[in-house]
Amino acid sequence: MNSRENRVRIGMVNFINTAPIYETWKKRKHPAHWQVVEAPPSTLNEMLARGELDLGFVSSYEYAVRPQEYRILADLSISANGSVGSVFLFSKVDPRELGEHTLLLSGQSQTSISLVKIILEEFYHVKPEYVVGDVTGEKGEQVGAVLAIGDEALRLAGEKEFPYQLDLGEVWCKYTDLPFVFAVFAVREEFCRKSPETVAAIHRELIACRREGREKLESICVSVAPRIPMHPDECYVYLRAIEYDLGERKQLALERFFEYLIERGDASPESVPLDIIERGE
Repeated sequence: MNSRENRVRIGMVNFINTAPIYETWKKRKHPAHWQVVEAPPSTLNEMLARGELDLGFVSSYEYAVRPQEYRILADLSISANGSVGSVFLFSKVDPRELGEHTLLLSGQSQTSISLVKIILEEFYHVKPEYVVGDVTGEKGEQVGAVLAIGDEALRLAGEKEFPYQLDLGEVWCKYTDLPFVFAVFAVREEFCRKSPETVAAIHRELIACRREGREKLESICVSVAPRIPMHPDECYVYLRAIEYDLGERKQLALERFFEYLIERGDASPESVPLDIIERGE
C-alpha cells in the first residue's frame, strides 16, 4: 500500500483555544502518514462530512446532524463550565430587545450559531433577523449585534462599539446548570471499522498531548498570545477556562444541546444517546 492510500487525514481547529493540545502535537513525532489539516470548525465540518477527513475536531452540531456517520473519541472536547471567553454575542442594545434588529453571525461554527439562536429564542424569547457574514468587516457596523467566535471574538472583546457582551457559555450554564461542549473529536464510522488500531493510537496521542499541554500552559501562552494579539497572562487566564475532557456532565450537556436541536428540527433524533469510543476500545 502506498503512502497516499495509507494516509490518515486529521482535522485540527486553527484557533488558539486548541493550543494546549495542538501546539503540543506539533512538537511531538508522529508517523509521516498522519496528515493534519488546519481550518476553522465550519470547514472541518464540511470536509469530514464529505469524507475528505478521517477524524478531527468538529463542531458538536456536525455530529448532531449526521450521528450515524460518526463516533466520538472519549474524554476529548473543546468545552467550558461557564464562561468560555471566546464565543460572544456583541450587541449595541440589550439582547432582550434584539427582536427588532439584525444579528450578524460568524459562519465559522454552526454550533455557536445554533447556541445563540437557542439562547435568544428559547431563553430570552426574541428572534432577530439573522444574516451570516464577516463580523469584522463594514457589515458589522451596520447591524444591531454580531456573533463572534474564536480569535475574532478575542479581538472584538476589547472594543467599545458593543456595550453588551454576552459570553454564550456563561449564559447557557446559567439557564441549564450545565457546561457547554462546543466541539468534539469525531471519527468517520467507516474509518473506525477500517483502521481501529490507528484510531486508538491517535486517541492515545491526543490524550497525551492534552496532559502535556496543561503542564506547559504558561510557555504555550507566550508562544500563541501574539496571534491575537493579547498579553500572555490574559491568554493564560483564557486557556485555563477552556476544558478538553468529555466527562459525564459534559456528555449530559451535549445531549441537552442536541435535544434542543432535535426539537427545533435541526438535528437527527439518532444523535442521542452519544456513540462514544472509549480509550482502548
